[in-house]
Amino acid sequence: MLSFLPGPIKGALAFLLMATNTVLCVLPLLLITLFKLILPLAFWQRWTSAVLIVIAETWIANNNAILALTQKLELDVRGLDGLHYHGWYFVTSNHQSWSDILILQKIFNRKIPFLKFFLKQELIWVPLMGAAWWALDFPFMKRHSKEFLEKHPEMKGKDLETTRKACEKFRELPVSVMNFLEGTRYTKQKHDQQQSPYNYLLKPKSGGIAFVLSAMGGQLRSLLDVTIVYHDKANGFWDLMCGRVRRISVRVVERSIPAEFAQGDYEEDAEFRARFQSWVNEIWQEKDVLIAAMKQEAAASVQVTLTGS
Repeated sequence: MLSFLPGPIKGALAFLLMATNTVLCVLPLLLITLFKLILPLAFWQRWTSAVLIVIAETWIANNNAILALTQKLELDVRGLDGLHYHGWYFVTSNHQSWSDILILQKIFNRKIPFLKFFLKQELIWVPLMGAAWWALDFPFMKRHSKEFLEKHPEMKGKDLETTRKACEKFRELPVSVMNFLEGTRYTKQKHDQQQSPYNYLLKPKSGGIAFVLSAMGGQLRSLLDVTIVYHDKANGFWDLMCGRVRRISVRVVERSIPAEFAQGDYEEDAEFRARFQSWVNEIWQEKDVLIAAMKQEAAASVQVTLTGS
């Protein structure tokens, strides 16, 4: 345990170890991908895809070991019972920092299928990681704004078609599709600019999840609703590396996805869109209340500890 080291030194060491782990795992991953491209046979494609997932899960396991070596985290996780490695899940969470991704990977690795995120198309150019995401069939999206579609109506529907093609690769092997419904990291400034009706959350964006559920054609039947609360003032990725993030609570709620949401047209059917948004907003209202309760529980726990000492 190297948690006694000064913060910046600990952060540099943790980052160096994770960078080394990334290089050591990405190289064989790309080699296997090359073999996958050379032989486009169905059984070979399935086997190499499974091997790529094993490499990716090993990368996450190594990152978890690095965190355990360099950090002293108090991680309170509830709600993982009953999850299956061979199921299909849509996973969402409140989003506060890049630390969220490390925490999600830590709690879910090898408990549910490997998490795959929808990424902006530009991220494919990120050194090493872009190639790794591509090799692992992470879907790269190029979403068009309303303003763009007004000027180029011929592109209408292309977003959904791109999503559907990306999701076709998810039908062969169990998968967990991850999406942050807030669309960006929470800050007080963004919260105020949005005039968000929630105390601890930004407004959720329903279009992305609606596209995915439609593209998967009902194959995703369970939503894993994750709520992450950091009890320290700092929660950034570098803060985590430096040991300034100590106490984290995570709650996972598995929810059934209504079958009707696999069939509707979110873009064109206003009634369907209203029902879908109502469902998402109800989840977000419950999450907002849960965050308040988690904060209160953690504060009470600290008070008991101080009183006992």
